Parts: sequence; structure tokens; C-alpha cells
Amino acid sequence: MTGGSGAGALAQRIDKLFKTVKPKGREFTYEEVAQGCEAIGGSFSKTYVWQLRTGLRENPTKRHLEALAAFFGVPVGYFFDDEAAARIDEQIELAIALRDASVRDIALRTMSMDEATRRSIAQIVREVGNIRGNLRGEQREDGTSG
Repeated sequence: MTGGSGAGALAQRIDKLFKTVKPKGREFTYEEVAQGCEAIGGSFSKTYVWQLRTGLRENPTKRHLEALAAFFGVPVGYFFDDEAAARIDEQIELAIALRDASVRDIALRTMSMDEATRRSIAQIVREVGNIRGNLRGEQREDGTSG
């Protein structure tokens, strides 16, 4: 892993994929992942998938990583390149947000607006988020607390 992500980073990334890649509206089971990866290439068991997700096994073969990446629809670099993982995580978060009909509606409506209006709307959304965070005592986007 690059960038000092160290032990447990692989497990964290696999866990994040389980929690965020939900084409069936729920997390995949270990059995589904094992069967999917086995079909792509390699011998997998649901126990092995569980061990990788929980960090009990941290050194899978290249073939296993390729199968996991293909199953979850991410490049294999996601598992060992911090910059790639950050970019992919952002894309996954965007895809998750766009599953929400209200978010899609707002995004589609702003597409027909000029750039200045979109910037103004983005600022309004940030401010509303900051106000809501302040009410809960969370940190603002600018780093100050509320």
C-alpha cells in the first residue's frame, strides 16, 4: 500500500465496498462474493472473503485481488494505491448520492442553469449543511466548530 496506509487498509477497503456497492439494495453476502469471484477466476470460499474483509487475512494473491476488483467493479489499484482509492471512493459516494431521487432531481435541474447560478446554489447547500452541523455541534466545512 502506498501513502502509509499500512495494516488493515485492505480490509477497510473491502469492507467499504461491501457497505457501498449494493446493486441489490443490500450488502452482498460472503457467499455471493465468493461465488462471483470464483466465476471470474480463482478459488474462493465465503470464509476467505470474510477473513479478507475482517483483516484476518491480509496477503491475497494478485489473482484474488483481480477477482475482487472485477466483482465490485473497481480497478485493482483500489486495493493498494491510496490516491486511486480516494478517487474511486469519491465516485462511489457520488453514485450512491445519485440513487436518491431528490439528489438526482436537484442535479438535473441545475444542469440547465448558468455557471454563476450553479455556484450560488452550491454555496446555499454548503451553508445549509453548515447550519445543520452547527445545530448538532459538528465541525463546519471551513474547519471551525459550531
